[in-house]
Amino acid sequence: MIASDRQGLHSQVLLLNRFYMAMQIISARQSFILLYRDVAEVIDTESGSFYNYSFESWQELSLMRFEDHHPTNWIRSPRQPIEVPRIVRLVDFNHVPQSTIRFNRSNLYARDNQQCQYCSKHLPFNQISLDHVIPRSQGGGTSWENIVCSCTRCNTRKGGRTPKQARMKLLKPPQKPDGFQALAVTTASPDFEVWSPFLQK
Repeated sequence: MIASDRQGLHSQVLLLNRFYMAMQIISARQSFILLYRDVAEVIDTESGSFYNYSFESWQELSLMRFEDHHPTNWIRSPRQPIEVPRIVRLVDFNHVPQSTIRFNRSNLYARDNQQCQYCSKHLPFNQISLDHVIPRSQGGGTSWENIVCSCTRCNTRKGGRTPKQARMKLLKPPQKPDGFQALAVTTASPDFEVWSPFLQK
């Protein structure tokens, strides 16, 4: 297997249910299994419009695209190169997904737009500090609604006080990402712009 194949099979693909509602993010390998079994179809964009493709028609389109401009994200099947889809839709699955997002450092960083929530400075991931808005010493918990990203300087300045006590102001009240905004947050990247219409409530 060549490098492009390995990279392609580990790419992220958005999985939709029958009603075009975002379900979860799966690997390209999983998406090809679903397509091969005819339980899913590819949703692709062209000139701002969405088109549905069976696995067979997607293979034909992939071959044409490969010959024209050699797409960057593809795998090589026994017969031909195939472009990795960005979105696949389950054709018979009606389940309505529940909105869940894991509470962790990476998702807090994404929710807060990579910024200190006090001074608005953009921070590299390895330089963020997590601050309890209401300090634990004052009964504050560790939750979406009480943890924000901050720079070390602001965190030190605030200390064991509330923002009001420290005369500091939050950019916005912290809250759990709502609905599939959660999925949009964790995958915020220009590479996945095509997902956005399916991630809105």
